[in-house]
Parts: sequence; structure tokens; C-alpha cells
Amino acid sequence: MIIIGLTGVIGSGKSTAARFLRKRGLYVIDVDALGKESLSWKETQGDIQRVFGEEVIKDGRVDVEKLSSIVFRQSNALRVLESIVHPRVRAEILRQIEEQRERGAAAVILDHPLLFETGAYQMVDKTVVVVTDQEKTLERLKQRGIGPDEARRRLSFQIPLHEKEARADYVVDNNGTEEQLDEKIDSLLKMIMKWEEKGNAS
Repeated sequence: MIIIGLTGVIGSGKSTAARFLRKRGLYVIDVDALGKESLSWKETQGDIQRVFGEEVIKDGRVDVEKLSSIVFRQSNALRVLESIVHPRVRAEILRQIEEQRERGAAAVILDHPLLFETGAYQMVDKTVVVVTDQEKTLERLKQRGIGPDEARRRLSFQIPLHEKEARADYVVDNNGTEEQLDEKIDSLLKMIMKWEEKGNAS
């Protein structure tokens, strides 16, 4: 079995690429979704409440809006939150990978926005980066209600796209339409199968 790390900057179309891979029958681990889900896990909630206070818990759940306002207001808060969430998310990723291995899956896709930033690339065999030019990225984010200033702020938390591209084993250009991206996923899928076959042969 081969593990593929799929990444890109916000607005690059990474999640759309992941959806197309899932449509073709590949098992995709959505790390963003896992991160959000982890906030409902009892142990995570307990640690967040202990560190950030009662104010971030509302009706027995983490108040994401309140927590976000603290995290983006205090310089070290994001790092503290990540130290609580990331190890648990990593453990769940490894559990799902092992489960797929036991089921005989040929490949697993790790859909991770911070694949290189968090060191998660060390968990995968190959890395794939979805790229777009900045103008296209800002245009897509605008369609999602994210203005240029907020978009640039969010992008500042990520390694620049050209660096991710340089570190990738495979690059998917997503400056076109969704239909064109869908076609490019076929080429990516062929490459994934080649990698998997090569891995089995070695």
C-alpha cells in the first residue's frame, strides 16, 4: 500500500482534487475535518478547557468562534492549541492508515493543508501539491466570502506555494476549470498506481 500526501495552499483546489480521488474509489483522510472533529473528543475538550478557560466551552462543546478569537489574538496560543490537537489527530490518522492496510487498500490519500508545515510529510511515501497562481487563488477565496486581506493573512500561516511545489513528487496545475482538474486527476491516479506497483516490486 502506498500513502500519498495531498496538499496546497488555501484556495488552490486541494479539497476538490481530494473529492475527485474519493470519487474514483481511493480512501481519503481529510485532516481538516479530523481537526474539527477532534474538538468534540472528550480528552481534547478537557485539555482545551484547562488551558484556555471555561469561556471557550459552551453547552458542553468547544465554542470554535471564541477559541479562534483567542488563538488569533494571542501570539503563542495557536502553537499551544496545535500541541493539544495535532498529536491526537496524528494518532487517528495512523489508526485509519493501519485499518486500510489490513483491508488490502492499494493507496491512501492524506488530504493535509499543512503537510510540510507540521512534518506530516514524514508519514507519507509520495507528496502531491495542487497549485494555482495567486490571482486565481484570491478570486476563489473571494467567492467563498474571504476578502484579499484575510486571504493573505491566512496564506501567511502556510509555506509559500512555490516552496511546496519544489518539494513535491508530483504537481497538479489547477488554473483551469473543475472539469479540467477532473481530467488531470486521471493522470495523477495513473501515477499513483505506478508508484504503488513499483513499491510492491521493490
